[in-house]
Amino acid sequence: MMPLSFAEVGQSQIIKKIGGTPEVKKHLEDLGFHVGGEVCVVNTVGGNLIVNVKECRVAVSRELANKIMI
Repeated sequence: MMPLSFAEVGQSQIIKKIGGTPEVKKHLEDLGFHVGGEVCVVNTVGGNLIVNVKECRVAVSRELANKIMI
């Protein structure tokens, strides 16, 4: 298991765990991140990540990406 921030660009991954406070978990869930879901890093911009999740592109900070374990 490793944080999403270490994932290779263009490679699909399965989310294994989401960490953080209940508020952070709820925010990530609202964005479409959930355990067992598929996520793919599209690009990195200034340390932040652009990812495909549930057929949508979402930008997440490196801090949030470190809470998503793949």
